[in-house]
Amino acid sequence: MRFVGKTVVVTGGAAGIGLASARKFHAEGANIVIGDLQEELGPEIAAEFSQARLLYCKVDVSDWDQVQSLIDAAVTRFGGVDVLFNNAGIGRLATTPELSVNDWQRVLDITLSGTFYGCKAAIPVMRQRGGGAIVNMASASGLAADFGFAAYNAAKGGVVNYTKAVAIDHARDGIRANAVCPGPIETAPKANIDRIPGARDRWEESVPMGRFGTAEEVASVVAFLASDEASYVTGAVLAIDGGLLAHTGQPNFQRMGVRKAEH
Repeated sequence: MRFVGKTVVVTGGAAGIGLASARKFHAEGANIVIGDLQEELGPEIAAEFSQARLLYCKVDVSDWDQVQSLIDAAVTRFGGVDVLFNNAGIGRLATTPELSVNDWQRVLDITLSGTFYGCKAAIPVMRQRGGGAIVNMASASGLAADFGFAAYNAAKGGVVNYTKAVAIDHARDGIRANAVCPGPIETAPKANIDRIPGARDRWEESVPMGRFGTAEEVASVVAFLASDEASYVTGAVLAIDGGLLAHTGQPNFQRMGVRKAEH
């Protein structure tokens, strides 16, 4: 019960990692404010949360005024904001020549600018509370590049370094900012990979742990970074990727039958 009496705002909280994180915070006593475009999911989500500790708002995080309104609503309903989880983000599959200007801008508006808007709106409120914790959703794709995801890589790379800027700028305000960088996580969009024969096997083979992670595994790390247990952790960028980024990308020579490497 690390979050009793605290208010947690989660953007993109209607599904996947956002919803798993909201559930985790709620189970540990927090008031939950979910901001998401999927307004139709609100009643379903409300049915599993305590009504006294939930506020669900339709929010497009690419719109500054809507993000400010989300934070204002949290303050009106619960008196302040203690934790912000900037989780909302999107990607587009395209290399630079094929990527439309509109798609490039939309990815940056939601994934990077949306993170900035959340921090901009929440930090003054956290200052009034004497501090707070921000967790930004980056990605393994913000630490290394993926084929065909130029906009997503750029946006998530921006989230990584922006998080560090927030951390150093506001450490003396008692506000901590950290980023999580998941690798392949078992969420609804990832289910599409099963439509391609053999694709999941190849993807899982690239992960040293040999499997996708779960949304709940990411939520546990998010909750730790937001909790007082991480009171001396700020500016950290934490991979949650089953060892993916620890790998050079070269083949597993032992599995290829090579038993002794010559140098």
